[in-house]
Amino acid sequence: MQTPPTHELSHIWWCPTGPLAFLPIHAAGLYGSNVAPGSTLSEFVISSYTPTLSALINISQDSKPQKFQLLAVAQPNAHGQSHLPNTQEELNRIWEHAKNFTVLSLIESNATIEGVVQGMKESSWVHFACHGVQDIAKPTESGLLLAGSSRLKLLDIIKMSLPHAELAFLSACQTATGAEDLSEEAVHLAAGMLLAGYHGVIATMWSIKDRDAPCITDVVYAHLFREQQPDYTQAAYALHYAVQQLRRSTEGKSYISWVPFIHIGM
Repeated sequence: MQTPPTHELSHIWWCPTGPLAFLPIHAAGLYGSNVAPGSTLSEFVISSYTPTLSALINISQDSKPQKFQLLAVAQPNAHGQSHLPNTQEELNRIWEHAKNFTVLSLIESNATIEGVVQGMKESSWVHFACHGVQDIAKPTESGLLLAGSSRLKLLDIIKMSLPHAELAFLSACQTATGAEDLSEEAVHLAAGMLLAGYHGVIATMWSIKDRDAPCITDVVYAHLFREQQPDYTQAAYALHYAVQQLRRSTEGKSYISWVPFIHIGM
């Protein structure tokens, strides 16, 4: 045990391989009512992940967007999936914090694959509030569920070229879950977003609870829009604060509420 620093926390990137890729390294520590301060990793550093070291180098060389626009996608009623009533609340939180900026919203029937893809090409940030599915047998078939029974697949995402993209927030289940038989490779939606051109991605290692998503969304965007110009490089810090707040509000409850949320990239 050590004394947590009083100054701004350092930022560290994890590049796990093999079985370690499935562990929430950012949440390492001792937990419980009798645990003293300084027993968790998050008290000392802000964690991000990267699928490869070269990915960080490539991101740092990307160009800046010409103008800022945020694409907000909400799909609460995907075919064959449980209803997600809080996706609308997520968008409400985004609109509240981004009221001085351009926000393109695609909701339910308007959230078609064609519309979303076009919106991603026109926007520097994208937020998905929907169901995500991980296809274990065919990882590249994993995707985000949109209007009707359509699916924006990982295979489609990695073919995209978005040179002005900055931040993708995947508020859906299992968007950073890899395949066990491909543990040496990052084959998931979040990694696909990096390949498409996004500099940073907020994603989930496991399933998340619908009621927790607006809480994370609210704190993240409050931090990212606190200055005159939105700054995607603050995403890891914003998520760190959001997760800590959610953790305090769910003290004594399942770790599944806050552990799954991670930041990947810059």
